[in-house]
Amino acid sequence: MTPSSTSPGLASGPLRWLLMGCGFALVALALVGIFVPLLPTTPLLIVAAACFARSSPRFHRWLLDARLFGPLLREWEATGSIPLHAKAWALTLMALVGGAALVWFVKPWWARAAMVTTLVLVAAWIVRRPTSREVARRPPL
Repeated sequence: MTPSSTSPGLASGPLRWLLMGCGFALVALALVGIFVPLLPTTPLLIVAAACFARSSPRFHRWLLDARLFGPLLREWEATGSIPLHAKAWALTLMALVGGAALVWFVKPWWARAAMVTTLVLVAAWIVRRPTSREVARRPPL
């Protein structure tokens, strides 16, 4: 019995392995994104969860059960919404890191224009997403 015959949403064959490989690569990039300010951790994890949803129920569940980001991913999958505190953090960090990069690191006018355009479009997308109820936060380690 193939995985696709037991679960209609699962990919089969080479596509399953490709999606699983992409999921792991995205999780790895998301982990790097924790330390690299301009690498978007949460969107990478959302796409990784989508890859695992089609390729590996085990790894999909692993992401959704993660202590740190699991509640946000479950909320995203259930409602497509972002908690207010996550929106506030994302917009604040984008403004701080993007502003610092514009002031100290990005010099060509076209690169500044591209960066400002990207920051504004991403901020607009975040603001336009539905705001969910607060996800219960667990105390830090």
